[in-house]
Amino acid sequence: MVKNFMNRFRDDETGASLVEYGLLVGLIAVVAIAAVTLLGGTIATYFGDVQNAMTGAGEGGGEG
Repeated sequence: MVKNFMNRFRDDETGASLVEYGLLVGLIAVVAIAAVTLLGGTIATYFGDVQNAMTGAGEGGGEG
């Protein structure tokens, strides 16, 4: 009886897929965090440049 239970427990692989998906999601999260950390300053600079360009676009336009 116990041996039969242990054999079923050993052969059960239903949780393996869940663990693999969890590892995959974790890896993707680590890569995304690393990319944001490394590129965050550069992206913030680009957004700042775009904001400055849009703010200055309406100034001094065509009156006169």
